[in-house]
Amino acid sequence: MQLHDDKQTNRADNIQGAEIRLPSADLTADLAFFMKTLGFRMDKIYPADYPTISVLSGHGLTIRLEQGASEPPGTLRILCRDPAALAGGQTELTAPNGTRIEIVQADPPLEIPPTQHAFLVRRLKDNTPWVIGRAGMHYRDLVPGRLGGSIIASHIRIPDAGPVPDVVHYHTVGFQLIFAYRGEVKLVYEDQGPPFMLKAGDCVIQPPEIRHRVLESSENLQVIEIGVPADHVTTIDHEVELPTGVLNPNRVFGGQTFCRHQLKDAVWEPWRLAGFEARETGIGEATGGVASVQVARVTDGKNDSSTDGRSSSGSEQVTSHTGDILFTFVMEGEVALNGENQETHRLEAGDAYVIPPHTKTSLTDRSADLELLEVALPARFETIVH
Repeated sequence: MQLHDDKQTNRADNIQGAEIRLPSADLTADLAFFMKTLGFRMDKIYPADYPTISVLSGHGLTIRLEQGASEPPGTLRILCRDPAALAGGQTELTAPNGTRIEIVQADPPLEIPPTQHAFLVRRLKDNTPWVIGRAGMHYRDLVPGRLGGSIIASHIRIPDAGPVPDVVHYHTVGFQLIFAYRGEVKLVYEDQGPPFMLKAGDCVIQPPEIRHRVLESSENLQVIEIGVPADHVTTIDHEVELPTGVLNPNRVFGGQTFCRHQLKDAVWEPWRLAGFEARETGIGEATGGVASVQVARVTDGKNDSSTDGRSSSGSEQVTSHTGDILFTFVMEGEVALNGENQETHRLEAGDAYVIPPHTKTSLTDRSADLELLEVALPARFETIVH
C-alpha cells in the first residue's frame, strides 16, 4: 500500500499539466475566434517570426493549436451558467479550424420524461443478462423500456464479500431507493453520522445530491435500486470526506430528507389489498410525497377487508389504482398476477412487474410466504376495488 501511495505522490509531483491538441490551418483566424468569441487567453506562441503553434487556456482547459496537426478538429463543449450570454446567444458554432463548439448549460435542471405506461413483467428465470456497472457491481434491468425513461429499477448484486471499490459521489435524481434484498452492505452518508450496515429487509432513500459511498458488502449482496428518472448523472466528489463528523437527520437535500428504515423496527398494519399486511417505511413523508415504499406479506385471511372498508375475498379481489408508477418486486414466495386483457403470469421470488394506472388486476394462488416490495409514485394514490 505504501508503494502505491508513493507512486501516486510521485506522479502528482511529476505531471505539470495536460493539453488537448487541435489542428489549425490559419492560426491567426483560430486565435481570434478562441480568444474573442470564447474567452480563452493566450499562454504561449512560437516561433516568433512565423507562429505555427499557440497554447491557450481558459474554463479549466488547455488547448494547443498547431498548424499541420493530423488530428480531426473534434467537438468542444463550453459549460455556462447562462449560455445566452456568450457568443451572441448562439449555442452551436464552428471554429475556423473546423472544431464544433457547443455552448450548453453547466447544470441543466432535472427533467423527468412523462411516463409511457405499460403492463410489464420481468422474470428472473428469463435469464435477463447481468451487466457490469459502476464500481464493478452487477446490474439486472427490472423494467424493460423504463417506461419511456421515467424510471429505472435494477436488481444489483456483489458476489464477493469485502471492500467495494467505490468513491464519494452523488446522483442528480428526483427519487432514489436502495433496498437490501439479500446480505448486508456498509454505507456512509453526508451528515448522517458514522457508517452503518444496511441489512436484508432494510432500505434507505438517497435524497438528491447527498454525498455517499458504498464501503463493503457481505457475500452475495443483492439490492433493489429504483431511480427517477432512468437516465441521471452520477458526479464524483473529490473534496468531501465521509463521514463528515456531523449528524443532521433533518437536513434537506433537494426538498427531501434522508430516511433509513430498519426491518427490526417495522410495524405491520393492514395493507391496501385484502389478505395482506404491510410495513410503512416513512419514505413518503421524507420525499414530500414524491414516492412511497412498502413491504407487504400475506396474512392468511386475517385481514379480509380493503382499506376503504369494503369486504372482499383476498384471493379474488380485483383492484386498480390511480397512481402514475406502481412497481412491485417479488421478494419471497409465489403468486399469480392476473391483468386486464393479459395472460396470467405465475411469479416467484426475483420477479418484478409494473401495473399501469386504471388497469384491473388481481393476485391469486398466493403462497403463505409471499412477500412483496411495492414502490409507488406519487406516494398518495387511490386503490379502487371492483
